[in-house]
Amino acid sequence: MIEEEKEIVFGKKNYRIMFLGLFVLIFGFLLLSGGGSDQAEVFDAEVFNARRLVWAPTVIILGFVIEVFAIVAKPNKKY
Repeated sequence: MIEEEKEIVFGKKNYRIMFLGLFVLIFGFLLLSGGGSDQAEVFDAEVFNARRLVWAPTVIILGFVIEVFAIVAKPNKKY
């Protein structure tokens, strides 16, 4: 019987980068939250501030870029 060596797709480095990307994504979505009004008839200009229109989408895109990098990065192989 021939023993096949199982190859691990993701290494410890990949998982660390994935968790970093996950935290960046969560932070980006938290930046999007808030700014709503309690009354439907009242307009709140807080919805259109720079945090929600510029910073939050930029952080979210950065989080997805980190996730893609975590997937394509080669894992550390120790023999």
